Amino acid sequence: MTDEQRTPTQIDRIAEEWVDTIADLAPSLATYIGRSEHNRRLDDLSPSGHLARRDAARATLAALEGAEPVDEVDAVTKADLTGELRLQLELFDAGAHLRDVNVIASPAQDVRSVFDLMPTDSVEDWSVISDRLRQVPVALGGYVETLREGIRTGVVPARRQVREVVAQIARYTSDTGFFAEFAHEAAPAEGHLPASLARAVSEHAGAARVAYDELAAFLREELAPAASDEDAVGRELYALHSRQFLGAEIDLDETYEWGVAELARMVAEQEAIANEILPGASVEEAVAFLEQDEDRKLRGTEALQKWMQATSDRAVEELGRTHFDIPEQIRRLECMIAPTNEGGIYYTGPTDDFSRPGRMWWSVPEGVDSFDTWRELTTVYHEGVPGHHLQIAQAVYNRAELNSWRRLLAGSSGHAEGWALYAERLMEQLGYLDDPADRLGMLDGQRMRAARVVLDIGVHLGKPRLDGTGVWDADYALEFMRRNVNMSDEFIQFEVNRYLGWPGQAPSYKVGQRIWEQIRDEAAEREGDDFDIKRFHMRALRLGGVGLDTLRMALAE
Repeated sequence: MTDEQRTPTQIDRIAEEWVDTIADLAPSLATYIGRSEHNRRLDDLSPSGHLARRDAARATLAALEGAEPVDEVDAVTKADLTGELRLQLELFDAGAHLRDVNVIASPAQDVRSVFDLMPTDSVEDWSVISDRLRQVPVALGGYVETLREGIRTGVVPARRQVREVVAQIARYTSDTGFFAEFAHEAAPAEGHLPASLARAVSEHAGAARVAYDELAAFLREELAPAASDEDAVGRELYALHSRQFLGAEIDLDETYEWGVAELARMVAEQEAIANEILPGASVEEAVAFLEQDEDRKLRGTEALQKWMQATSDRAVEELGRTHFDIPEQIRRLECMIAPTNEGGIYYTGPTDDFSRPGRMWWSVPEGVDSFDTWRELTTVYHEGVPGHHLQIAQAVYNRAELNSWRRLLAGSSGHAEGWALYAERLMEQLGYLDDPADRLGMLDGQRMRAARVVLDIGVHLGKPRLDGTGVWDADYALEFMRRNVNMSDEFIQFEVNRYLGWPGQAPSYKVGQRIWEQIRDEAAEREGDDFDIKRFHMRALRLGGVGLDTLRMALAE
């Protein structure tokens, strides 16, 4: 990072205005990036709300197309934001918002999850939360309007996703679910809430529960009968979602064939390491052997959280001395147990002023209370340092060069998740996975990500099954994942439902890693003996989040 503040350009101003617009039109996203001025509101999820976001994207795109870059920073901003806005408009025209129901990242989850990121330290914080809770029925009502428009126009989600979201909502609204517990635990860090505010929080949380139950009734009684029997979205829509998650256009058929070969390579590598762990053992036998090792096991979520934090702190301290320049603000990373039980592991970035640090979240499924360190070590590196936290927090830190959009909103899953998988392999190369058990755990994750490339493209494009018995479908996908991952069946079922409902996202991890490695190798070939891997990493991270096509362009120049 340079200490010299860059003079904002016309393109910077357009990008900054776009962030302001998005913060106003999508208050939940504003909360995510630390823009707290909209925290009392929720997004307008109605058809008119979607039209407002479409019109804003069109206006910003027109302004951007009329602006000339003055330097390389501008060139990257214009290329990436232009691509992002055009894709948003294509997705709107395809009616993606009309069928936006899935088990992990649709409005059904987003309206609830925004409360995880809201401060709760003061009475004023709880006043803001109370006001936002009061908006839940309105937001969900708008969501229902949009889904009804989808029913009317024949643009509907898969019935499987509708059914699974109904089950999720039942957990949200139970007497021990999120809203009941959230209201019960309402209190500032010190003292108590005024009685009137406590009543308001309780009443609005209760109304939110009712609104969610009403959403579930709509999903069950109106949307499910109209929903599609097909999990596959087809090639045309899948290509749009693939671009959305990669920030790059790829040959889907070539990528599928590469995924099949990459999966075979991961299997062979695992088999070799299994033999190191237990001579003559298969991968399954080596896993069973490790799962009996109490020295590699954590019991309970409290032990998991403490181990995550200690592992993360050690990586930050050691890598900050040797392989990366890690500013002081970035060295704080909080490891958290999520307040839900959905099975995901995820990262949320710091606010723009670092008042809320980057956080690693573990959403532990009900009934899961033991964790294997050999299996999870690489996950901490993936979500923390040198993975997501270093990448995302570094962009937030680079205020002198990057506008707010580049720091806080730009990027793609392929850029972020591809870097995180790249980081896992980097940690192996740096000696942090010298224990064969830890390497097996890393490969378990890499094998899963390769399998997801094959499964995701296979299902959504209707590819022939690998065994030649028909075409990919949900049942074959579940069987395929059970053969290729060592996870509890609760995790596997959630994962497969996620892939079926969120097309293009799951392959972005491994395909993103592939593109990151291609870009690095291209730089090494261009620079020859002058190539320096540390310089390459820091130059790439200084760009902030960008699509992978933009990353390739920027680093080639």
